[in-house]
Amino acid sequence: MRVNVIIPVFNRLEHTRKVLEALRGQTLFDALTIVVVNDGSTDETAGYLQSQSDVIEIRGDGNLWWGGAVEEGLKHVLPSCQPDDYVLLLNNDTWFDVNYVETLVQTSRENGEAAVGSVIHEEGQDPPLVSIGAKVNINRLAVWDLLSELSETEKRSPKSQYRVDALSGRGTLYPAPLFKKHGGMRPSLLPHYMADYEIAMRFKRAGVPLVVSSNAIVYSPPIYGNDTSSLSWRKQLFGRRSPHNVFQRLIFYSLVGSPVQRMTAPIRMAYFSCSRAFSTWRSLAKRKEGTI
Repeated sequence: MRVNVIIPVFNRLEHTRKVLEALRGQTLFDALTIVVVNDGSTDETAGYLQSQSDVIEIRGDGNLWWGGAVEEGLKHVLPSCQPDDYVLLLNNDTWFDVNYVETLVQTSRENGEAAVGSVIHEEGQDPPLVSIGAKVNINRLAVWDLLSELSETEKRSPKSQYRVDALSGRGTLYPAPLFKKHGGMRPSLLPHYMADYEIAMRFKRAGVPLVVSSNAIVYSPPIYGNDTSSLSWRKQLFGRRSPHNVFQRLIFYSLVGSPVQRMTAPIRMAYFSCSRAFSTWRSLAKRKEGTI
């Protein structure tokens, strides 16, 4: 059994050093193959990776984005994968305890070779748990974190496992045969955001359980997500770096769900966008009336 770790990176060498040190401390380190996809970093990342004998570096030109970088990593590792091997997707701005990978593997085996995600703990938060995993209502085009459904008591003492509708790329273990059977990333359609959700949901439609282990913790710095508050409305709606990109969301909802849900995604997206915009406008209008 081998666990093939794929980490897309662009600059932020200090994070890459930290995640690699966390991997080197794993109880299953001897079973790891570490692949870092360096997508055109302009800092000292390339020189550092060249000096790491236990790391395989794949270089991109800066246009791979997350989905393309993961796909390049998959192309490298899958040809040599055996039926009992795994693929672990990680972001470089994460770190974890020494039994992290072992916990993921055990959880996958206990749940019939499930895909297994991690919970996220953020520095400086109380309680530290800030994310469990995605719940998705395809009909209403809505995505939220399961964490929002938990009581304050459960947030401090979560269950050992949860079932979710999609898994992120911030620490998810997949049995390697899934990629050979159901395909890899789709970077031409989803180069960055939603690519991780789409492939997890594709596997789920094929009957693969999506499990999150509360004992598989990835630690992240503050604002582990993507802050778009400084972007203009145009870049928030259409920029490739924005998780709110309307085209990427339309493509995502056109790829997931039943055939009917996929075909009607554009109509439903237009309807809910107008409906939510109108609700926001009406709420603001009522507030304004109340202040006059």
